Amino acid sequence: MRLLLIHADHFEYEVKNEAVKEPEPVLESNRKDVMDDVLVAFCTVEKADEKNPDQIAAKAAESIKEVAGWVKTKSIMVYPYAHLSSNLGSKEYAIPLLQRLGSSLQDEGYNVKRSPFGWYKSFEIRCKGHPLSELSRTIVIEEATKEAVPVKTEYKILSLDGKIYEPDAYPFKPNEKEFKALVEKEALKIGLAGGEPRLIDYCKKFGIEWEPYSDVGHMRYGPEATLIFELIGDYSWQVANSFGIPVLQVRGTNMFDLSVKAVKEHANLFGARLYEVKVDEKAFVMRYAACHQQFAMVKDWALSYRNVPFGTFEVADSYRLEQSGELLLCFRVRKLHMPDLHIYCKNLDEAKEMSMKVHKKIYQEIRKLDRDYVSIYNTTKSFFEKHREFFDELIKVERKPILLNFVPDGIYYWVINVEYTVIDELERPREIATFQIDMGNAERFGIAYTDRDGAKRCPPIIHTALLGTVERYLFTVLDKASKMEERGKKPMLPVWLSPVQVRIIPIKKRQIPLAKKLLAELERASIRVDVDDREESLSKRIRDAEISWIPYILVLGEREMRSKKFPVRVRAKDGQIKMNIKTLTQAISKETAGYSYRALTIPRLVSERPGYKAI
Repeated sequence: MRLLLIHADHFEYEVKNEAVKEPEPVLESNRKDVMDDVLVAFCTVEKADEKNPDQIAAKAAESIKEVAGWVKTKSIMVYPYAHLSSNLGSKEYAIPLLQRLGSSLQDEGYNVKRSPFGWYKSFEIRCKGHPLSELSRTIVIEEATKEAVPVKTEYKILSLDGKIYEPDAYPFKPNEKEFKALVEKEALKIGLAGGEPRLIDYCKKFGIEWEPYSDVGHMRYGPEATLIFELIGDYSWQVANSFGIPVLQVRGTNMFDLSVKAVKEHANLFGARLYEVKVDEKAFVMRYAACHQQFAMVKDWALSYRNVPFGTFEVADSYRLEQSGELLLCFRVRKLHMPDLHIYCKNLDEAKEMSMKVHKKIYQEIRKLDRDYVSIYNTTKSFFEKHREFFDELIKVERKPILLNFVPDGIYYWVINVEYTVIDELERPREIATFQIDMGNAERFGIAYTDRDGAKRCPPIIHTALLGTVERYLFTVLDKASKMEERGKKPMLPVWLSPVQVRIIPIKKRQIPLAKKLLAELERASIRVDVDDREESLSKRIRDAEISWIPYILVLGEREMRSKKFPVRVRAKDGQIKMNIKTLTQAISKETAGYSYRALTIPRLVSERPGYKAI
């Protein structure tokens, strides 16, 4: 079954003419109808649904209920819609399936109306327009999973003083607003507010957008955005190398054969978001992180206890078949780039020790952005109880309570999986970074080292994305900018990520030679700088630089040519400061110390860029 779910302010329809022979009988009560503040479920019953109509109806009802909870409505319109698939089911199965779907929702206390099947109808809809107002779902019952029992988890809250609370009984403190937002969404399943984040507009500023010629959920990057992307990738490699152990950078393919037992088992653990392709009658999975490639490579290495611990790293293009209605630029995408670090350890004790270093590094990096995480610790009760002191040490770094999610033993390859989450400007939790201690994949992929006694041992493996994906790190940076704007400050990127760090604006044409000389001097100090030599007024060029979030704007006139001191607009201070080149260089060097650097990749003279004209 295919579902298109639209949260509407208003929906109405009217039956017109028969669309199939002997359609569902029309009653006066459903010939036409109107509903307000309604979740409209456009439903297409497919041929494959005829094998398991009861299970399809139940699963579709659960999916619709979930979305209704998110958008906070109790009104649902079940609307047969034949245009979401070309493989339509017969009316003999479709009509009773949709009837069961409507009855199931009604039994759960929803106000449900259902338009009749097999008719052409006119309809009018007014969509609300928030991020969750348009969602799609594909409802499938796989033969292999008919008897599968859903994984039941149990949420608890662990406070800083070591007490454990039920989520609905925890006494939130005034300064725990972000943690409360996480608990309400994840543990209490309270619906979240809608709205469009400011970062959508910010993305356009730097040339970050969806690629309309691809599948949905794929991004493209203009010249400035590409520079930002590469800087984040470079920095993720730099951070991965900060643990004092060998880290080996590797690279490989993004497509793996599902007939390989290890690949298939690992893919099955990932779940429904697999991005699969078929080539020459063979099924392949697009990798969703760097695990496949790194594990396939490391299994062929001759390893001894002398080599361990060590890491492997790749900024891996990865693919996840996210629901099209839930896609969000820079956050929920179908192609992402995972700076994936795996650390191979001798034993669990060493893995815990390395994980503590990873945990501290993850918090160190987010706090550099003047942000903080609220965290979910997915683990088993047995691991938590046996290693309680490990959790006590982890929470000290958090400086706040954590949300525990207890999962059954023996289900997952990891024993602990921490999700580091920011609360965005819309007060929605967004998972950014992660780490896991993996106790299963070394054996699954045949990775082993030789210990002192000559025995083969499978290493525990730490999986971590220290900054999150490249896209999600950028999301965090842009969301920080939105919070700055919310507080009345000028939004900006960190100086090390700003494509142009200094713009020189000569007032007259005769100042251009000096502007070029200053540009060369600043570039020698590893500063990205350009010159706005366009035939525009001074005020327009300053305004354009402000719109582009350039952190330092240097205006060059006759007086400045003589004094060698320049009025510099400093975005972070929202003011103007007189500076010479040495002072300006020192200020930027201080702000960018410890971060990655790349030279500017676009013309230094603004007039040489497409669409501009020189003075």
